[in-house]
Amino acid sequence: MKDKLTAAAVGAAMLALCFSGAAVMDSARAALAVCAGTILPSLFPFFVLSILLSRLGVPRRIGRRLSPLAGRLFGVSGAGLTALPVGLLGGYPMGAACVAELLAQREIDRDEAERLLLFVNNSGPAFLVGAVGVGVFGSARSGFLLYAAHAAAAVLTGLLFSRPGGDGRPVEPKAGEPFAAAFPAAVRQAVSAVLTVCGFVVCFSVLLGLLESWGLFPLLGIRTQERRALVCGLFEIGSAVGAMRGLDPSPVHLALAAAVLGWGGLSVHCQTAALFADSELSLRRHALGRLCSALFSALIAGALAPLL
Repeated sequence: MKDKLTAAAVGAAMLALCFSGAAVMDSARAALAVCAGTILPSLFPFFVLSILLSRLGVPRRIGRRLSPLAGRLFGVSGAGLTALPVGLLGGYPMGAACVAELLAQREIDRDEAERLLLFVNNSGPAFLVGAVGVGVFGSARSGFLLYAAHAAAAVLTGLLFSRPGGDGRPVEPKAGEPFAAAFPAAVRQAVSAVLTVCGFVVCFSVLLGLLESWGLFPLLGIRTQERRALVCGLFEIGSAVGAMRGLDPSPVHLALAAAVLGWGGLSVHCQTAALFADSELSLRRHALGRLCSALFSALIAGALAPLL
């Protein structure tokens, strides 16, 4: 029955694409513009560097120094904790990509990878300050406030689910590869990863475009700009940012933006699932972490909003 329902849904989606060609093309063009103008320039270099550093064995060397702090605060290894700054600087899904690479290189085990996914996969400053702060609220200060709330929420989530006394020691660590072999491999992996990200962005943007073209938003009671942004944010944050454009930086609106960015959208969840497709890793903790991040980010952003 499940397979039949899935097949029926796919068939219905194909018919929808046929009868709403104009809406599909407009949504796909807009999503591809976001990919070309924001995702590729901001994510691809970080993908290459993150994978390259992992292949060169840098996380293991850094991990030796960070292990005591990482173990006491978050119950993870020092090598695993290196995914947190990568995620906070690179943006979605760089933190998850770093964890996937550490797992593939056997720097961490599956249990630690799942615990890391609770708090290391985050939005980055380029998107928060540029696309949201300036693009939505017309103020870089709003973007920096949202980034501070987002980073604080990640740390709080990590502390909330820390395992006291855990050290997450690496499993069968491998020696670093020579640069001549590591660099081409990192570029190939980065190309594949960033294309996967763009593919999910386009898919969910098309879905939202179809819902709008059919007039389902008003039918479901989604009549205000805030409700539209929230619904779009459940699926894809790029569309949510577009829906929020022009809102004033009030505490409610900043909290809304923080919640949407903390959740990341189903697009980010699918991007993360694609990175771990061959590892049989459970992503329940990742979903839980994103929910906690959305809640903490909204509360912190709302509290800090009067500072603007």
